[in-house]
Amino acid sequence: MSNSKAIAKQEAMPRGMRIGESVFDIAYLIYDLIAAIIFFTQANGRLVFVLYGALTLCLGGGDAFHLLPRVQMHLCGVQDDTQRKLGMGTAITSVTMTVFYVLLYFIWRQIFPELEVSPAVPALIFLTAAVRIVICFFPQNDWFSNKENLRWSLYRNIPFAITGILVIALFAISGNAGGYGLWRMCIAIALSFGFYLPVTFLAKRKPAVGALMLPKTVMYMWIIWMGLSLLNVL
Repeated sequence: MSNSKAIAKQEAMPRGMRIGESVFDIAYLIYDLIAAIIFFTQANGRLVFVLYGALTLCLGGGDAFHLLPRVQMHLCGVQDDTQRKLGMGTAITSVTMTVFYVLLYFIWRQIFPELEVSPAVPALIFLTAAVRIVICFFPQNDWFSNKENLRWSLYRNIPFAITGILVIALFAISGNAGGYGLWRMCIAIALSFGFYLPVTFLAKRKPAVGALMLPKTVMYMWIIWMGLSLLNVL
């Protein structure tokens, strides 16, 4: 089965669902762009919001490489280059999602400079993020094919999960310090991984699982909203 036929088989969802997902994806990207502009224009020299703006641009910019080809596929049908665009978008998103959590660590450090943690924690965050990014560049990931390579999916997602767990641990340590309510980050990050991991391991065999990317995206929007809510507080 050719890549185009394989994608067409996955794209058997009703037209209404395809339109609905496309509207959601475009709204999410616009939300990210507006939030990034707000962060940068309202930062007023506060590094934490410059970082939050960079985080938001990294997230939305990376996701755009994957979501815009999906929108095109949903609305215009499968093209000869659809698999290449989706594969490239997935590869780019895999890297930018990793950078997202590194930036989130720096944001945590800016908000809670008085909290002391073992130097091993940030070291492990940087190390696992770097390992994940390096693994994403290996051709064995088969980004441009519709084949499923569970082994390499496992290789790249183990360090990614460790990065996420460490960031969750940091926000758990800070809890509700300062009355910022950032303990909710633990929930948002944990749920985002809970929605993401089944997709990365099962979506090619069971395309319906891909719907979990919508609530996963909502979790990222929540993380950004938590940053916006701090603009008049910090």
